[in-house]
Amino acid sequence: MQSQAIVFQSPQHLSLQTLTLDEPLADQVEVQVEYSGISTGTERLLWDGSMPAFPGMGYPLVPGYETVGRITRAGENSTLQAGQRVFVPGANCLQGVRSLFGGAASKLVVAQDKVVAIEDHVGKEAVLLALAATAYHAVAGGGLRNPIIAPDLIVGHGVMGRLLARMTVAGGEKPPTVWETNPARHSGAHGYNVVRPEDDPRKDYRAIYDVSGDASLLNQLITRLRPGGEVVLAGFYKDDLTFAYAPAFMREAQIRTAAEWKRADLLAVTELVHTGRLSLEGLITHEETPGKALNAYQAAFGDALCLKMILDWSNLG
Repeated sequence: MQSQAIVFQSPQHLSLQTLTLDEPLADQVEVQVEYSGISTGTERLLWDGSMPAFPGMGYPLVPGYETVGRITRAGENSTLQAGQRVFVPGANCLQGVRSLFGGAASKLVVAQDKVVAIEDHVGKEAVLLALAATAYHAVAGGGLRNPIIAPDLIVGHGVMGRLLARMTVAGGEKPPTVWETNPARHSGAHGYNVVRPEDDPRKDYRAIYDVSGDASLLNQLITRLRPGGEVVLAGFYKDDLTFAYAPAFMREAQIRTAAEWKRADLLAVTELVHTGRLSLEGLITHEETPGKALNAYQAAFGDALCLKMILDWSNLG
């Protein structure tokens, strides 16, 4: 079997290649991909070569961990069926490349316990489930901390910031304030306010969730906390984070790192989306074909109006 896939040969060099695909085992499913998303966090670091070292990292690689498609074949031990739409959070089934992520391809083979069945009405917005699970994990604390304080300030109004704000409002919490320095991203708020940092005088926030990925902001955020307040690092940072001790000491500030989402988080947000409690509408702003992947990646990382870029694989076999 063969699959067409986006391949990063090296930083900022990609092509659409035909790769050999593993045959599905008894507990695996074959998925014909409909859409895949481009991550402006992790994939940006893979694209520009600044990703910190992780086991399995290297080039050439197939990026992508936000994939939606339909099962075309299910192994004999699978409880899933052909025709079901599923979300695939990456795969390791393409030969001759690194597949630490591996979801940006026309066809995939993946273990059935890795995918999540999704209802047809969700459609292409299902590519956002991994980001939603990341936001959920940050708020839920991965089940490791109790109680968790919901954000009353979110830094960044990209897709992650919007998902965090929507979850907070949907959970019945007081609507958070969202900071955004780019005027092009001030629109699109639903039930909360977006302001510039310099227009916000508050210095008594209980929980500040930073999804900007900007390692230089930590000192500024600490000065906006009330005593005992918490900064949650919910972005992905390529640079080391440092902070001045005295301001943190005076506030007895807490700093928490939100790690990668777990399957329980993915299942939880899928249920929120299926029941309509969490909306994914209005977050996908750009769409391109795999044949124009270079344009798609450049726009995803360089166009401030691009919240989420997806690739449409529906015409590729």
